[in-house]
Amino acid sequence: MSKVFNLTLILFTILLPVKAITQEAYQLSMLPRYSYEEINKRITPLAVYLSKKVNLVIEPVVINNFTQYERQLKNGVIELGYENPYIYVLVSQTHEVLAMALKGKGKDKFRGIIIVKSDSDIASVKDLKNKKISIVGKTSAGGYLSQKLTLMENNIDVEKDCEISEAIDNKQENVIFAVYTGDADAGFIRESALHRIDKFIPAASIKVINKSAWLPNWALSVKRSLARDKKEALRKALIDLKKDDPVIKSLKIIKFRSAEDKEYDSVRKASEMDIPKRN
Repeated sequence: MSKVFNLTLILFTILLPVKAITQEAYQLSMLPRYSYEEINKRITPLAVYLSKKVNLVIEPVVINNFTQYERQLKNGVIELGYENPYIYVLVSQTHEVLAMALKGKGKDKFRGIIIVKSDSDIASVKDLKNKKISIVGKTSAGGYLSQKLTLMENNIDVEKDCEISEAIDNKQENVIFAVYTGDADAGFIRESALHRIDKFIPAASIKVINKSAWLPNWALSVKRSLARDKKEALRKALIDLKKDDPVIKSLKIIKFRSAEDKEYDSVRKASEMDIPKRN
């Protein structure tokens, strides 16, 4: 365990009310998309805030990898999670979304784009049949699922009708490079990643042929078995956070808004998962 993490836990304990130390503790974690230290910096202020606001002991926990994170939420070890839409739908039998993060230009939604070389003959989605396509990864919402949903709507099964390959290290940048070098006929990336490597390749060498389906943004989810009054107290505390609050700034988002599970059905459709039956 790093010195940074030890120090954060010490500060976290000091900041909690003394009477709360004896209460049952709940764990808050975030999908490990970033470094150990970065995730710790992002979620610890949120844990401190929620602990005070709803009078619960909420501990920040950093998980090592995506698989372990998914498992910990599914088996109920992690009571509160902050994850991308794909991981949320995977764990949604045991977790339910309370709030959705707003960030970027799309705020509560984001989408992928389909790119090709500027001199490519590919002009539309329908031209992608039998083409080589570089994707960020099959679990990437903006680098695969958004585009897959758009192709489905155009009667194209990307896995059967195209030749797809995942980018090295699942990096958006490597998808762009694959298109630029001709290793791929087209690429699927998140819209916000389009100009990520402009300093390495001419921006004019890449063009966008499609802005794909919108998907819901990151979910702040809670264990379904948690008492309803606690869930609603947590939801209210999340949406009460203002955009200039240090907690929001630490998370690097605009704010949270209340959210429902059905808002993530588009992700389930793109992932070919069953849509839950609801009352």
